Amino acid sequence: MSQFINTKENLVTDAVDGLIKSSGGSLARLDGYPHIKVVCRADWDKSKVALISGGGSGHEPAHAGFVGRGMLTAAVCGEVFASPSVDAVLAGILAVTGDAGCLLIVKNYTGDRLNFGLAAERARAFGLKVSMVVVGDDIALPDLPQPRGVAGTLFVHKIAGALAEQGADLDTVQAAAQQTIEAAASIGMSLDTCTMPGSEKEDRIPAGKAELGLGIHGEAGVEQVVHQNAAQAMDMMLGKLEPQISKDTHAVILNNLGGTTPLEMSVLAQELASNPKAVNIKYIVGPGAMMTALDMHGFSLSVLPVTPDNEPLLLSDVGVAAWPGMKKIGPVAVQPLPDGLSPIQPIASENPKVRALIEEICDLLIASEDDLNALDAKSGDGDTGSTLTTAAQALKTSLDRMPLADLTQLFRAISNELSQTMGGSSGIILSIFFGATGDACANGKPTAAALLAGLERISEVGGAQAGDRTMIDALEPALKALPNGLAAAAQAARKGADDTASIGRAKAGRSSYVPEENLLGHNDPGAEAVARLFEKLA
Repeated sequence: MSQFINTKENLVTDAVDGLIKSSGGSLARLDGYPHIKVVCRADWDKSKVALISGGGSGHEPAHAGFVGRGMLTAAVCGEVFASPSVDAVLAGILAVTGDAGCLLIVKNYTGDRLNFGLAAERARAFGLKVSMVVVGDDIALPDLPQPRGVAGTLFVHKIAGALAEQGADLDTVQAAAQQTIEAAASIGMSLDTCTMPGSEKEDRIPAGKAELGLGIHGEAGVEQVVHQNAAQAMDMMLGKLEPQISKDTHAVILNNLGGTTPLEMSVLAQELASNPKAVNIKYIVGPGAMMTALDMHGFSLSVLPVTPDNEPLLLSDVGVAAWPGMKKIGPVAVQPLPDGLSPIQPIASENPKVRALIEEICDLLIASEDDLNALDAKSGDGDTGSTLTTAAQALKTSLDRMPLADLTQLFRAISNELSQTMGGSSGIILSIFFGATGDACANGKPTAAALLAGLERISEVGGAQAGDRTMIDALEPALKALPNGLAAAAQAARKGADDTASIGRAKAGRSSYVPEENLLGHNDPGAEAVARLFEKLA
């Protein structure tokens, strides 16, 4: 699988240096490459308790991304999904620990526990005060005596980091960290596995399934479950956490496991905030990528009771860009539309024949969604069918308030509807088309001539002409043939659409950015939609 890396051998050191070079001088590293990869605060003076975490790389921004004021003092980075060596951990301890001592925050994996633990023993032999806590927040395997440490670790970083920044002593910081560990709970879900650098992705999760309770190293989940949508996924996850969140006020970390788009994460945030099982979750951290598993297409939830003691620590400011801050979950704030935006609504009127015709056209566009999306994927972003389907569905639901018996007003009403419900440039173009057609009808032009006037207007505004590989290649010949009947118009539209397959250079629209080899042999999706529409009319 292709990735933006140089070599597997230099992957982590390249990434660490990239992080430091883009930190604005707030971070530094120890001079121990390639075996010792320790990222430190550049402003650290050893006067306060130091916090060190770390582990295998591949979880970015954790752990080095959380080094900064109010969180970690240093992070010890191993290779991808591999614990750092004892020497690397010891180097980090020696570099940042002063008289106030040091707290190691370790996720509950055997390699991390052993290497950090032995490094702590060696540091104590140097006379340093070193304590260690082990995070085991994963609830996916309830019978496991040693639960894994996952994204709930970030709550520990935040609370311990805030106390250390305030000047608390090591015992106080350790006690708060341990209390946080005992109260935190996490679980994850993914639609796909992660990709180890330089390797092929494991094909473990079939289509239509999700893996529940998986780890952050690509470990298989507890079970594979049917995946329906974001609402079902969130409800299932909250159901697993219900024993923890059934009482008291809680905060949640909504964590992107690496390959989930920000758009999906916002949908998951909406489902989280709307689910009745989350009634006691009052605060949210995220959504965002905080502790990832390379490119895993999944998310995790980590919950923690909010108390009078830890609330100010969780809310305190930090000098770490990767921490999105904790915010209260609130309702959607809605403000009224400004005056003049909402169009004057026409007087509804009924015409059964016109209603049936519009419904048939809308049904055709909805049924063509997948075909048109597939065509658009050859020359654009693959959404022409979806865009037209959204408009068709909205148009069908608006028919009761349409002036179906008044063609002039109907064209204008369709224009208004498309301007509000149909996205993309095609929505604007068709809105202009129907609006100009309605204006032409109002000025006394017959329907066929009015439609041509609408076509002329969109060419003026959009800049596209016949031959540019757009919907106009089918629409113009169809409208010119319309006086000869719908069959002639349909035949002309089909020929115009099919001819676009031989146009290798688009001069307008998104296809104009696409190489010739991607266009040849494929009809323009907008022209194809027009052809299908006229064939249906005929």
